[in-house]
Amino acid sequence: MSDAYAARRERLREHCSASGADAALITRSANVRYLTGCPPCGASLLLTRDRVLLAVPDDLPPDDVGEHPIGEDIPRLAVPGESDTALAAAEAAGRLRVRDLGVEEHDLTVSRHRGVTEQLTGARLTDLGRAVERLRVVKDEHEIADLRIAAEIADQALGELLESILVGRTERHLAMELERRMIDHGADRSAFPVSVGTGTHSGQESHQPTDRRVEEGDFLTVVLGAQYRGYGVSTARTFVIGAAPAPWQVELHRLVFRAQRAGREALGPGVPQHVPDQAAREILQAAGHTERSARPVGHGIGLEIREAPRLGPADMGKLDNRVPVTVGPGVHIPGKGGVRIEDTLVVRPLEEGGPELLTITTKELLAL
Repeated sequence: MSDAYAARRERLREHCSASGADAALITRSANVRYLTGCPPCGASLLLTRDRVLLAVPDDLPPDDVGEHPIGEDIPRLAVPGESDTALAAAEAAGRLRVRDLGVEEHDLTVSRHRGVTEQLTGARLTDLGRAVERLRVVKDEHEIADLRIAAEIADQALGELLESILVGRTERHLAMELERRMIDHGADRSAFPVSVGTGTHSGQESHQPTDRRVEEGDFLTVVLGAQYRGYGVSTARTFVIGAAPAPWQVELHRLVFRAQRAGREALGPGVPQHVPDQAAREILQAAGHTERSARPVGHGIGLEIREAPRLGPADMGKLDNRVPVTVGPGVHIPGKGGVRIEDTLVVRPLEEGGPELLTITTKELLAL
């Protein structure tokens, strides 16, 4: 992995050289991790044309080096726990006579930006923008391998839950159990708070679990994702509890399944980002269903649960090969419930088999 991190840093150096900066100060946690393997800990990275320096808090436990150990080729600067690693890295940049420093203005607060400026008297600060986030869009095979394992963990936890007795248990309890099961199977943690919605809560976007209990005949929607070595996935499934589903449940589930399949099948290198959304949305709209918000059908995913690219109706960029994305349309009928189905996939060309499906738990309408 050390070679992979070094290659990523070299790509950032090339960006800095092209923009006229002779060094970069990286403070956003996910970006520091992408370039070094350092887990989230408040570290900051200084990258010059010929040096790299990782400023880390000195109060970290000795073994807290993350799942991908920080390479020995990365010098480290221990910073007192109460101090700001960004300021320490900026001070080091001053000693190295950096004259044009690129910073992540979207991550720095006004106070931290001012502090960095004060450490670099006579130097110019420029905005890197989202240069590292753009580098992160296309994943290498190391990253995709971690995503595959994260998906396997999430699928395993969900599969075990489906084999248990669900009637009478609360949404909150089921969500907690799923998070525990993912950790038991090797996840760093849940990639985001697990959402479990039953009955009238099913199919809701961003539902927070409550003490509502699962009842016979309910729709049950589960949205979960595991994080492994920093990389997270997201998946959503909807089932029916107990007896055979009612006709309206069968019809609604079949509709969302068709929409989700259309969105998945529309993925491919060179495809405009709005096309998967359009493919799924047209099916739902033809049946008279549209969500109140223009929620995109999907988005990029990786070190952060929501990354570029966005798959929304107004997004005009094009997809690249080896970009992991989610595709997850849904319909919620107030007072009745709804269906949400989501997968994490990797964009691949047709000659490689098309989109690679990572989350493989069945999308059939099972009666549990």
